Amino acid sequence: MKPIEQLQQYESVTGIPMQAIQHAEPLRQRVLAPQAMPPLKFRQELKFYINYHQYLILRQRLGSFMERDKHAVPSGKYHIRSLYFDDIENKALAEKQGGVRNRYKYRIRIYNLGDQTIHFEKKIKRDEYIAKRKVSLTRREADIIIGGDPSPLYVPEDAMRMELYHEMTQRLLKPKVIVDYFREPFVNVHGNVRITFDMQLRTGLYSTDLFNPNLPTVNAINDNLVILEVKFDEFLPYHIRDAVQMDGLIRQSASKYVICRKFLKLNEWEDQ
Repeated sequence: MKPIEQLQQYESVTGIPMQAIQHAEPLRQRVLAPQAMPPLKFRQELKFYINYHQYLILRQRLGSFMERDKHAVPSGKYHIRSLYFDDIENKALAEKQGGVRNRYKYRIRIYNLGDQTIHFEKKIKRDEYIAKRKVSLTRREADIIIGGDPSPLYVPEDAMRMELYHEMTQRLLKPKVIVDYFREPFVNVHGNVRITFDMQLRTGLYSTDLFNPNLPTVNAINDNLVILEVKFDEFLPYHIRDAVQMDGLIRQSASKYVICRKFLKLNEWEDQ
């Protein structure tokens, strides 16, 4: 985009006259020169389906030497609700179904049905490794974006917000499905290990009412199934690997987004 077009777009979104931007050099520089995003930090992520009996055994075993996540409530769990986005071509869904090794997806995530912490995230996957970028939103910004207006993302000095803005305006990125579940996390500082048990996975079907505490949802998987996720940086300590008994588990492709999108499928390929 040419500099004059950037200034015109900034004027249309913010209401600040282009002449004022041109004569305010610090503001003009922010509009024309967004900051570069920091380098990505990739981690390994392994996923498994386990049954409820296995979950009870593993949580007891891990609880003896791993710490609880500080954000968890006294029960050791917290609630996660994510509103996943996809573009006009359903690129995120199609690439996951097609087994594309390098892909990404976008979501707005909240915790315990509150609006104190709201993140618009980009989850990036490269082979066996994952990384995230995210921006914090206010409740008002989130409501506007979910309603289809990307203007709160038009912040030229923020490269991540601008990426999200262009995804919504050029690739018609929009909300697709709500994913609900409870997470019980365990952490270990050595290797930056994080082991989570995700359970009671539910979908909001066609609703995008992210902040509705009474949102009707339906089960997305059998209540007896728990999704075990093991995330770590460079290495997974042997005592944790042995405790989880990973050699006896079968890795699965457990994309919560894909699982919940199956309830909205319009084409046969969506159910592969």
